[in-house]
Amino acid sequence: MIFSRRERPPAEIVDRLDRNERVVSWARTDDALAVATNRGLWVPAYRRIGWEAVDKAVWRDGVLTVVEAELVEDLLLQELPPLHLRLTEPRDLPPTVRRRVEASVVRSEVLPVSGGTARFVARRVPGRDGVTWWARLEPDTLDSVETRVSVRARRDELIAGWSADQPR
Repeated sequence: MIFSRRERPPAEIVDRLDRNERVVSWARTDDALAVATNRGLWVPAYRRIGWEAVDKAVWRDGVLTVVEAELVEDLLLQELPPLHLRLTEPRDLPPTVRRRVEASVVRSEVLPVSGGTARFVARRVPGRDGVTWWARLEPDTLDSVETRVSVRARRDELIAGWSADQPR
């Protein structure tokens, strides 16, 4: 059996990584690189989106579409406009992104809150122990002070229940 060396990612991205960050997959786009690391997805312009902030990722017709969620008041996730990456050499990046995003989600459920419903998500954040809970308002749910108070209370209940369920 012949063992071949894996092609190394270009130094232009490796030089930007944090000390404890390592490349797990990468691909070429029309004009740059997209790189998956243990901490997140580096997109062209070399900006890292942490796995916990990737709300959706879809691979279709040579394009990896990534929807990043912005955290508001350490409570609500609000989707940013989708980022479309045309991968000219996809390698194994699309399935790697899917696995990493799925692995970051520990629990997800839609629950009623004042003013409508919210999806509560417990996610693993690279470099942190345990899980972090956030919520995303479902369509037609009004973002108001009352809604945020209700979301915060519901999230606190979920955290308390989660903590009680975990082995000590």
